[in-house]
Amino acid sequence: MLKNILTAAILFLLFISCKKEEAIPAPPIVAADSTEKIVELSTKYGKMYIWLYKATPLHRTNFIKLAEEGYYDNTTFHRIINDFMIQGGDPNSKDTDSTNDGSGGPNYTIPAEINNIIKHERGALAAARTNNPAKASSGSQFYICHSTSGTAGLNNNYTVFGMVMQGLNIIDSIIQQPKNRANDRPFINQTMQVKVLKKTLQEIKTTYNYEPKF
Repeated sequence: MLKNILTAAILFLLFISCKKEEAIPAPPIVAADSTEKIVELSTKYGKMYIWLYKATPLHRTNFIKLAEEGYYDNTTFHRIINDFMIQGGDPNSKDTDSTNDGSGGPNYTIPAEINNIIKHERGALAAARTNNPAKASSGSQFYICHSTSGTAGLNNNYTVFGMVMQGLNIIDSIIQQPKNRANDRPFINQTMQVKVLKKTLQEIKTTYNYEPKF
């Protein structure tokens, strides 16, 4: 009788143990060759490689879409301010009329994805916008921070959605160009070519010395 009771108790404990193990989800399997989309922004001074934050999916998806369509090609950095930022992405900047630079775009805005944790810092990619209560972003215009201290005042007011992983020196070269002090536009067009690359997480870490975050 005692033997039967002990046997039943052992079987019950084994059953409970199996149930507990089944309740723990298995860790996700990440394929070694899975890839992420990153941005390559080419200028006359060299290339910047940019990680787009997954914490801001609307801005990430929009930027990738426009880049893959060639929307940004031959647009310029039409506004440069030392210790602050360089701004570009306006299709109006492709033509010879500089008076409308800064007012163009794809005729839509992107809902704000402002995150208290994601800050403006040197190399941060953020969305430009008009003055609107919802803080909705421009459909295409963006800026890249030249200085952490110079752009700190923009925190929680503009959506930051990426980071320059490599090529910060390119920002320094662009921002030093002679410009019209009235509107901060460079006298010589600072054009860009933008395309999307696919890299594995390991390639991102080894090639750009960057650990993706957000």
